[in-house]
Amino acid sequence: MFSSPLLCLYVFCITHVLGAIFESPTPEILNSKYDIIIIGAGAGGAVMANRLTEDNSTKVLLIEAGGSDFMNTNILAPGLATSLSRSKFDWNFTTTPQVGLNNRSVQYPRGFVLGGSTAINLMIYSRGTIDDFNRVANVSGDEGWSWNEMLPFIFKVDNMTTPTDGHNTTGQFNPALHNTDGVVDISVPGVSLDIDARGLNASQELPDEFPFNLDYNSGNTTGFSWTQATIHDGRRTTSATSYLAEAFNRTNLDILVNTRVTKIAPVGEVNGVPDLRSVQFAQSANGTLYTLEAAEEVILSAGAVQSPHILMLSGIGNKDHISSFGIKTLVDLPAVGTNMQDHVFLGNSWLVNSNFTLDDLHRNATLSAEQLQIWEVNGTGLIGLPPTNQFAWLRVDPSVFQSLNATDPSAGTTSANFEMIISDNFASKRVALPAEGRFLTFVTNVVSPSSRGNISLASANPFDAPLINPNLLGTDVDVAIMRSAIKAARAFAAAPAWSDYIISEFGAFANATTDEELDAYIRDNADTVDHPVGTVPMGKGCEGALNADLTVKGTAGLRVIDASAFPFVPSGHTQGPTYILAERAAELVKASLGQQERSRHHRGGNKY
Repeated sequence: MFSSPLLCLYVFCITHVLGAIFESPTPEILNSKYDIIIIGAGAGGAVMANRLTEDNSTKVLLIEAGGSDFMNTNILAPGLATSLSRSKFDWNFTTTPQVGLNNRSVQYPRGFVLGGSTAINLMIYSRGTIDDFNRVANVSGDEGWSWNEMLPFIFKVDNMTTPTDGHNTTGQFNPALHNTDGVVDISVPGVSLDIDARGLNASQELPDEFPFNLDYNSGNTTGFSWTQATIHDGRRTTSATSYLAEAFNRTNLDILVNTRVTKIAPVGEVNGVPDLRSVQFAQSANGTLYTLEAAEEVILSAGAVQSPHILMLSGIGNKDHISSFGIKTLVDLPAVGTNMQDHVFLGNSWLVNSNFTLDDLHRNATLSAEQLQIWEVNGTGLIGLPPTNQFAWLRVDPSVFQSLNATDPSAGTTSANFEMIISDNFASKRVALPAEGRFLTFVTNVVSPSSRGNISLASANPFDAPLINPNLLGTDVDVAIMRSAIKAARAFAAAPAWSDYIISEFGAFANATTDEELDAYIRDNADTVDHPVGTVPMGKGCEGALNADLTVKGTAGLRVIDASAFPFVPSGHTQGPTYILAERAAELVKASLGQQERSRHHRGGNKY
């Protein structure tokens, strides 16, 4: 059954209205005094709401643009995750035309509900690597962001649990590297698949190219591993069912949903810079505009798309860009909205000789309904599966970069250049599931890209989506990494373990053999992994928008704590690193609250 916190939360949601959650700005909200206002209830915002309210003298308001239906079956059921894109739980963003994708625009899912994108992602839990965090420390100038210094915060997140089927997990992860009293429930796969043994055998048959890695969350991801996912008892764990669930009954936390922050405004100056502790918000474009002021800080955790958007609407960003929309510049900070990075997705499929694959589940509505009924009882069955049971994290031969006169964009040897996910079904964001056939897909993802994109304003209306340009496959280096990934996938498929299973390559993939054909196939079929980061990055000088303590440069009273703060995209799925970043950020904010003197006589007059 459910883990105990999730069980308690589930029962509570059925029998009560959560008193801490407000569907609209009631007089109770508007007349309250808050020490901290947090914008966004994803991985970053939920951690902050939980940790800061551990001190019952700190009053916190958490504002979420999406709704409160975080216990919806479509969210909790891992096997229904792909239904969440373009649903009511998604912002329903679309990118600008991507030059690297033959000028295609692609859907860009971001979570629009309590839990943010932790409620709609595909649940893989990655911490990032030793080199990932050490590079953040180097770029930010703060050794506190290094791997060794971050270990206590890594373990604060991690709660390794028993898989749904209760099987012996020996050889699937290293228990010594995990915690059992962290906040976010994770587990190795709780449903076995026939292809699992083949994947392990292929790794053993090709140990030089695909070495087995007992635990990719050791700080070194490279190799072939069992996956770890934010799933427990067959149900998805989100930042709402973990961090927020722990804090729901605290009287010093209020949560306001269905409400968009339109602007962060100054209340005066501190040491000659704008003191940005006033938050304006509304529930619709033509609705009432409300304002609240935080006594101590505003924490922006709206994610890598919305955080830079809100900053620019507030007059913080490139002055030429924001002034072109008639927005007064408060802080000329060109790094806001730039440096966008994302992982690139590509599904490569083979027809297989099998009596059953997950394609049968996706085609057969009766079977799917039967499996959902099983899952609803105890979380077991195929609906409780993570998106994959096994994957590999691999590096490109250095000669690839040498041939392009380029440097390796990864953080170092513990970080992969690409990921290869083994899927027991046809997987593509470009091509619909064929009407017939059973498939095996090796999804190849560029996880250490060199491309940089941006977020920019489309208008001065906060209810208009920003322009989203992740610049997917924007460099020859990224195309070369994906090309190498496909060649690695083909080598893995050629292992004897697959000889009586794989029939043939399928579709456009089968026709791409030369490098030129591969490049054309890549550009026509690639998409996003939905891992945007870096749009309000930490960094020294003009390349960074944030100081190492995540305060916004040139301001007082304002921090950004979410995936946009990373100067480089972690070489792993990004929910884990974001939880971890926020855990350290909470300690930084607590330390600041304990030190700062923010009485009125220390403030300058209101010049805005």
